[in-house]
Amino acid sequence: MRTSRLTKPIVLLTTALLSTAFFFVIFFFQNNPYLSSTSSSSQNPDSMARTFILWLHGLGDSGPANEPIKTLFRSPEFRNTKWLFPSAPSNPVSCNYGAVMPSWFDIPELPLTAGSPKDESSLLKAVKNVHAVIDKEIAGGINPENVYICGFSQGGALTLASVLLYPKTLGGGSVFSGWIPFNSSIISQFTEDAKKTPILWSHGIDDKTVLFEAGQAALPFLQQAGVTCEFKAYPDLGHSISNQELQYLESWIKQRMQSSSSSS
Repeated sequence: MRTSRLTKPIVLLTTALLSTAFFFVIFFFQNNPYLSSTSSSSQNPDSMARTFILWLHGLGDSGPANEPIKTLFRSPEFRNTKWLFPSAPSNPVSCNYGAVMPSWFDIPELPLTAGSPKDESSLLKAVKNVHAVIDKEIAGGINPENVYICGFSQGGALTLASVLLYPKTLGGGSVFSGWIPFNSSIISQFTEDAKKTPILWSHGIDDKTVLFEAGQAALPFLQQAGVTCEFKAYPDLGHSISNQELQYLESWIKQRMQSSSSSS
């Protein structure tokens, strides 16, 4: 299903609700989203970091605009966490009538439903870039089980694909207001180790951009693939991220960090 024709492009913005609601401002993007020092941040030197969190923003947004998210993770367990907030490269986007904007891969239509078409070709190119980031961190000494990928909207869809197509078990993948960006035929490419990576899926019931049905369809899809997914629905939440969601993400990652420490 397609929306009525728009007079200007749609931009999916990341919204983080702290004590009061506020919107992150889209202010710039970079052609190389992975090597720029301005899009990354670590609380301790890389050699001290034992946990790595990669955050992937939504369509039309930027990495730096999302960096305030890390300030909500105040638990002591996150003191040695390295964060990276890359910006997507500039690409034409079909759902916005070819308008050029920060985009990880192409999106054929909005709003997104459970049956919306997928552009797997551009998606898989983006996945390779995410995997290169993960490989670099692991080569630098981070245990794969201490690597967490999180993303909102388009970034959430990329998170899902990146985690499930990575050959090793990671700490976890967290999808906010995302969707399944590939067809069921790609399940055969999931390794047994990749299937062990837990998924946290958060979605607002009132989402009018990535419909709740698109997120809800992920649960049976992932269960059929043998992937563990915790699905959390948030009433009265539209296409944005709430403080409640981020608080739960903190506890969800913290629980896995503690489990990883006890098993090592």
